[in-house]
Amino acid sequence: MRLPALFTVPGDALAGAAAVSARPTARTLLAIASSLCLYEAGMALNDWADRDVDAVERPHRPLPSGRIRPAAALGAACALTGAGLSLAACAGRPALTVAVPLAATVWAYDLSLKNTPAGPFAMATARGLDLLLGAAATAGAGVVGGMDGLGRKVGASRAWATDVTDEPRPALRAAAVPGAVGGTHRALPSPSLLGDRQAFPSAALLSIRQALPSAALLGTHTLAVTTVSRREAQGGSPLAPFAALAVTAALTRTVTRQRSLPTDRIAGSRRGTGSRRPADVAGLAAAAMSRLSRPTRQTGAHKSPPGPTPDPLDTHAALRLALAATYAATTARPYLHATLNPSPPLTQRAVTAGIRATIPLQAALTARSGAKGATVTALLTTALAPLAGRFARKVSVT
Repeated sequence: MRLPALFTVPGDALAGAAAVSARPTARTLLAIASSLCLYEAGMALNDWADRDVDAVERPHRPLPSGRIRPAAALGAACALTGAGLSLAACAGRPALTVAVPLAATVWAYDLSLKNTPAGPFAMATARGLDLLLGAAATAGAGVVGGMDGLGRKVGASRAWATDVTDEPRPALRAAAVPGAVGGTHRALPSPSLLGDRQAFPSAALLSIRQALPSAALLGTHTLAVTTVSRREAQGGSPLAPFAALAVTAALTRTVTRQRSLPTDRIAGSRRGTGSRRPADVAGLAAAAMSRLSRPTRQTGAHKSPPGPTPDPLDTHAALRLALAATYAATTARPYLHATLNPSPPLTQRAVTAGIRATIPLQAALTARSGAKGATVTALLTTALAPLAGRFARKVSVT
């Protein structure tokens, strides 16, 4: 089951939640549980599919050594896959929509793609989908739930609230109630009109689109590690670890930068990134007036400039830099050694380092999002690294 590698899974969903600028919720925890089941299903299925190869290269593994029967391993893979999909369904329809292709990718990789040129890309796709699973589960919470007095979903995301209150669609105009200020209308649609047809595209698909950059970065790291691992038992060319070293440098440079977000995600997706909703404009105007009305200190006839205030962005930037440096330090030396001498022991050490580096990369992506609570979530993700290191001394990661 590769217990040390299991600690690299929760950070996917947490980074996905941060990518949609949301704090982890109960649905995020369900997404994590689903990911753990699907990850372990892939581990069991991988050993079942490679039992003949492992009998030659790794006879100490459970199946070649006879400690586990092949039928038991295959049964465990099926049961864990079913459990993972069930947990994703509990997290909502958007999460299940992502979990199904994730499970299909895991099975396709283990049964047919692993030893083909598409193998590393399939593994990278699975890791990226795992991050999107957390994003869809967290932001898709507004698909279900009660209604408030304005016809909005309780607990719905900003996309859902905007879709109902600002610009009612033609199907909802029949239920609009006139008499609002300025001639505008607020829709009071029935629950039947607030089905998944509108909530799912507006909330879940938008969240998936927002999380795609983080998923691409995490998938790129996974692609590099998987490419190196293809020759870990026999050793091979130094090109793979050298390319992984270059990828690490590029990812380190990227995650140190603050992620740029559109001014208004919802309005930007419909009317351009520069547009703002009236409520947002009013809020900005009120904030500006509040700043102008603050009293200033006077010294005689001259105004004294305000004193310096601490910038919270400096703390966030320092955290991103520290996490990015941890990610680079975890992989740089093993990759360099494998480049200079691509022997099986050094290549396996490079693969192990690449898997362990997934945790600080996830934490860096979380901190880079700038979401509320991202600092705490990033630190919690980082705390998984020592646990993975402790178990790695007892059980091999690869």
